[in-house]
Amino acid sequence: MIREILRMGDPRLLEKARPVETFGTPELRQLAADMLDTMRAADGAGLAAPQIGVGLRVVIFGLESNPRYPQAEPVPFTILVNPALTPLSDELEEGWEGCLSVPGLRGLVPRFARLAYRGFDLDGAPVEREAAGFHARVVQHECDHLDGILYPMRIRDFTRFGYTDVLFPDADLPAD
Repeated sequence: MIREILRMGDPRLLEKARPVETFGTPELRQLAADMLDTMRAADGAGLAAPQIGVGLRVVIFGLESNPRYPQAEPVPFTILVNPALTPLSDELEEGWEGCLSVPGLRGLVPRFARLAYRGFDLDGAPVEREAAGFHARVVQHECDHLDGILYPMRIRDFTRFGYTDVLFPDADLPAD
């Protein structure tokens, strides 16, 4: 089921999400299914449970190709519960980000270039991966939502933040 995506300004997006304590439940499976339907309907690269008003530490992400990120390399589809991130170096990369909760805008955001992430799948089995590039960016962006952080809070230079159609007038990017 496609759920409403909360938009910046909704105080629920600023709350810290609670850890999932019980795995394999029908409720957790339904949450993940609703998140997937919602993410796909909005052409998202990822979605965090708080974005649909559920204060649990659950994120999904993945794409093969996406009109919102035409140059992005594929990211394996992942459901990640109670994630933990570990940077693999201090190297930061700046990249343009958008967000389904911040429609129509993009900003240049610094993120760790490489990281390891771990957490669990819906049944509580461990998930562990290393990521770089766009994959690492997506994971960090979605996990930020679990701590009440929206990408504009990470922008260092607000001259590099604005409406997608103004920043990229010649690009064939949807305005979100």
